[in-house]
Amino acid sequence: MLQINTLINGFVERSKEILRDDLVGIYLHGSSVMGCFNPQKSDIDLIIVVDRPLSDPVKRAYLDMVVEFNELGPEKGIEMSIVLRDVCRPFVYPTPYELHFSAGHLEWYEEDPEEYVREMNGTDKDLAAHFTIINKRGKCLYGAPIDEVFAEVPAADYMDSIWYDVEGAAEEITEYPMYLTLNLARVLAYNEEGLVLSKKEGGEWALEHLPAEYRPLIADAMREYSESAEIVYDDVLAKRYAEYVIKRLKRYVETEDKEEA
Repeated sequence: MLQINTLINGFVERSKEILRDDLVGIYLHGSSVMGCFNPQKSDIDLIIVVDRPLSDPVKRAYLDMVVEFNELGPEKGIEMSIVLRDVCRPFVYPTPYELHFSAGHLEWYEEDPEEYVREMNGTDKDLAAHFTIINKRGKCLYGAPIDEVFAEVPAADYMDSIWYDVEGAAEEITEYPMYLTLNLARVLAYNEEGLVLSKKEGGEWALEHLPAEYRPLIADAMREYSESAEIVYDDVLAKRYAEYVIKRLKRYVETEDKEEA
């Protein structure tokens, strides 16, 4: 694996070569800027902003480059989205994207790159969360400053984005216990205190603010995330925790729905 700074610098230089004058900027978000990057558990999260839609040949060349760096990166690879500047300011939600890649899509791209390039576009609610992190704690790697490119994401859009990511947690937490335990915590921290936190910070907040019965689960999730510890989770406790947090969150969601009606 390349050293992370070396990988990011190489990614930026190749992006400049391929996208040329269309490139507005490259922005880092996620664990890499929030002080909790773990090469075995984290990916490198990037948003690339361009001035106009890209042709399919340019998309193909760019994805070939991304795949190359993905292989050189951490275990979870690179996750990136390309978006138009026009959807960043004023902010559009759900947010359209021109192109997306993550390690989970690698097989599809390798099997049929033309289909991937043709179909990997649309809207993505997750971008509201990514833009919020960029605004609050992100890093401009190249190009226009963050405050010139990204408008503030409305609180309701950010909450909808992060709620969308955890609303099925009661059924899914036994399959993804570390991820959902910490994600539920940081969603609740935003909902109740307006805090924009990393997974690690969400776990720390939960240890201080949630009932004591859930502390062993939260502590285990933090150990797996930070130390890559092998954890055997208590599935019954995990489901009870997810149901507890979802119940608290639903009070907010239902209140917002009533106000909009």
